Amino acid sequence: MRVMGISGALNHDAAVSLIEDRRILYASHSERYSKKKNDSLLNDGIVNAALEYGRPDVIAWYERPLLKKVRQATAGQWDLARDWDEMPKRYIKKNFPQLDGIKIEYQSHHYTHAASGYYTSKLSEATVVVIDSIGEFETLTIWHGRGDTLKKVYSQDYPHSVGLFYSAMTHRLGLKPQEDEYILMGMAAYGDPHRKHNGKALTQHILDGFGIKLEDRSDEFFKLVTFKENLHRGCRWFLPELQSEQDLFDLAAATQRVYEMMLERIVYFARSRTHCRNLIIMGGCALNCSANSGITPAFDNVWIMPNPGDAGSCIGVAQKYFRNRIEWETPYLGHNIEGAYPVDDILKALLEGQICGIASGRAEFGPRALGNRTLTADPRGDTIKDRMNEIKRRQKFRPFAPMILEEDVHEWFDLRGMESSPHMMYAVNCQPGVKEKIPAVIHVDDTCRIQTVTKEQNEHWYNLI
Repeated sequence: MRVMGISGALNHDAAVSLIEDRRILYASHSERYSKKKNDSLLNDGIVNAALEYGRPDVIAWYERPLLKKVRQATAGQWDLARDWDEMPKRYIKKNFPQLDGIKIEYQSHHYTHAASGYYTSKLSEATVVVIDSIGEFETLTIWHGRGDTLKKVYSQDYPHSVGLFYSAMTHRLGLKPQEDEYILMGMAAYGDPHRKHNGKALTQHILDGFGIKLEDRSDEFFKLVTFKENLHRGCRWFLPELQSEQDLFDLAAATQRVYEMMLERIVYFARSRTHCRNLIIMGGCALNCSANSGITPAFDNVWIMPNPGDAGSCIGVAQKYFRNRIEWETPYLGHNIEGAYPVDDILKALLEGQICGIASGRAEFGPRALGNRTLTADPRGDTIKDRMNEIKRRQKFRPFAPMILEEDVHEWFDLRGMESSPHMMYAVNCQPGVKEKIPAVIHVDDTCRIQTVTKEQNEHWYNLI
């Protein structure tokens, strides 16, 4: 059985996979071909690249479009609700004749997130938490994975959404929602969440202003996290007088702190429902590496798929056709640039103080560069961070992420009980004296989003380091 999984399309960050008999042959993002960041549309480049691995027997779509139309109407998004040209079958038939005649089937949005996480993990049992802005209606779900089964044990619906809250605050800070949330996370390190404004801490302003409640009940009809405000259209009205750079840093810090409070409540509640100390986090919120680090000590094992947002769901949406595990071995699943990996050339450039761009081997499937499509530099220089940010046209305060051999990581960083972090899903503290040695990759709060490297995961980078 060969399945083409499609996710993110007609929403944001479209992606395509091709999976045959549980083996992932290909997976990539549309933006890799269109060069448009978080491109919501498919294109011939990505479709044809997938077809090079074989013609699928079925196309699996990552959400139920009719149910989504109902939610759009409920939310007052009438233009979207009435746009029938963007229904998946019409969209594919109109734009991709090479897929003509292939049956299209649908799966619920949050299930595809949960399946992408659980069925790519090596865990035989797990507590699975999915947190995002919104699926068809669902915004937060909890699942119990055991063996080859995945059972939903909790769900809450729109408009009560942790993801919409974080995106709304991203917009409030003058950033682009559904895209710049990671910038808010970086800004938070420069702020004070407890700063008083009109006699009240900013964290409390957020809790009160949005009417956020973290329930302790466990009856059948309660909601775990609730908001009195529908944040779907943003919150530019919130504390509008706070506009200076430090104001925005402090608001970011308070936002991050409130999110961490919510995440902690959610995962502990989830564990109480499943009685399982293995945790999987999925959905766009799973990319919050600062918050992820705070909850790992409460669980025996934690797995976050390297592409936990909507794009990654093109993997899980195919699982129903195989009824058991999908063989996840590596995130290097995209377009292949053949030829020897230029270890000697990269090393020479780095030792000369140059910034070196690398495009070699199969592209990473996910939002974070893991060595095959990346800019790299020597992290010891005092000016290298500013030079890199200038090239990438990024804010000056943003640090970069280092690669380090797994066997050396504990000498440099405190992993809080974890053995490794191969996919940049956690921000960890550096050991004393490290910040002065590698300033380009240590954030202002002494944390670092690391990638540990083994020879089995990436032999080229292992040899280079």
